[in-house]
Amino acid sequence: MGFTDTRFTVNLSILFTELPLLERPAAARAAGFTAVELWWPWPDNPTPDRAELDALREALEDAEVQLTGLNFYAGQLPGPDRGALSLPGEESEKFRKNVDVVADFAASVGCRALNALYGNRTPDADPAEQDALALENLTLAARAADRIGAVLLIEALNETESPHCPLVSSKAAVDLVEQVNAATGLGNAKFLMDLYHLAMNGENLAEVIDRHTAVTGHVQIADCPGRGAPGTGDLDFADLLRQLRQAGYEGWVGLEYKPGDAPSAGSFAWLPAPLRAAR
Repeated sequence: MGFTDTRFTVNLSILFTELPLLERPAAARAAGFTAVELWWPWPDNPTPDRAELDALREALEDAEVQLTGLNFYAGQLPGPDRGALSLPGEESEKFRKNVDVVADFAASVGCRALNALYGNRTPDADPAEQDALALENLTLAARAADRIGAVLLIEALNETESPHCPLVSSKAAVDLVEQVNAATGLGNAKFLMDLYHLAMNGENLAEVIDRHTAVTGHVQIADCPGRGAPGTGDLDFADLLRQLRQAGYEGWVGLEYKPGDAPSAGSFAWLPAPLRAAR
């Protein structure tokens, strides 16, 4: 299907969730993958005990898989919170407490991409106040990422599933990337191009790839509609990934799709086993 030049990484927060967290790296390895990514694994706790962090590190090392991406604290995912960094009060405080925890853990396992999800609009906060808070917290996250040689990722969600999120277009996310880079002077904020969310928003994916690949730090995929594995919806991933390569993208492509009713290991039939390991 034309995937031979693509490096795939499996999101263990949406795939293999039928297993406990610490068993998922080994399950991904058994399915043939050598790279994984994660949302923040403790949605109720931005500062877990050292023992929990050490146990996750050991699970990754024992499975011999590389952690390629990690989210900052974002509340309950999937769920209504959809991010914390722009939410005034307790949630943004949790985000700030989480920033160095994430950066330090990422550094310890060689992870060099950190994703920060914008929060929903809230009825009791001025949107301008939320945007100012978001920029402040994103600059904090960008500096923490820079400290470990990582990029800060900013993505657009889709308006159907996240109607209260202000980042529901590639332009909105890329504009924010530029604002963060201008505020820090570091240049390490990058666009997370999630092709599922952008397709749900009705964007022309070929145009998005042509326009924004130069500022893209990571790509995630799921088919649309349905958010299932490639081949369950309408997107032509062989062609989309070819376009990305032609536009100069050489980074990871995260599999962030729902496996369906069967165990996650059965959802990879679309990708031949020899193409799953990082090359």
